Amino acid sequence: MTGSSSWDTGAVQQIIESLQHKPGALLPILHAIQDSVGYIPPESVPMIADALQQTRAEVHGVITFYHHFRMTPPGRHVVQICRAEACQAAGGEALAAHAEARLGCGFGETTADGSATLDAVYCFGNCALAPAASVGGRLIGRATPERLDDAIRAEAER
Repeated sequence: MTGSSSWDTGAVQQIIESLQHKPGALLPILHAIQDSVGYIPPESVPMIADALQQTRAEVHGVITFYHHFRMTPPGRHVVQICRAEACQAAGGEALAAHAEARLGCGFGETTADGSATLDAVYCFGNCALAPAASVGGRLIGRATPERLDDAIRAEAER
């Protein structure tokens, strides 16, 4: 996954063509594009809509309905905090507040320097080790502000 704002239309078209004939192809296509590019470029919406014989509004509606998808490039590092009930009950609210203060941005936002994006996740499936977080795709169970800071620091050094 890249954090750059440039994307390869040919590669996106290839993803669309490889998946468009699957039943329920829209979600697999969106996931594959985001995995490849790092986000769903708004300019790819007409390409997807045409291939699936859907309207641009239908495709855009699905993208904006799911918190997982983004239409702008993420920061170089993605920090995710679980906001589901089990994590909230285990101290997730304090962890979320710490993450916002540490990064200087809110959920769904990217730091001013483009170094990190803070995202809410609604369950990692790691409830027994709540609260959960992820930094750079690495899951952190029983996350504390200190463990989160250590993970952010380690990710920045990669």
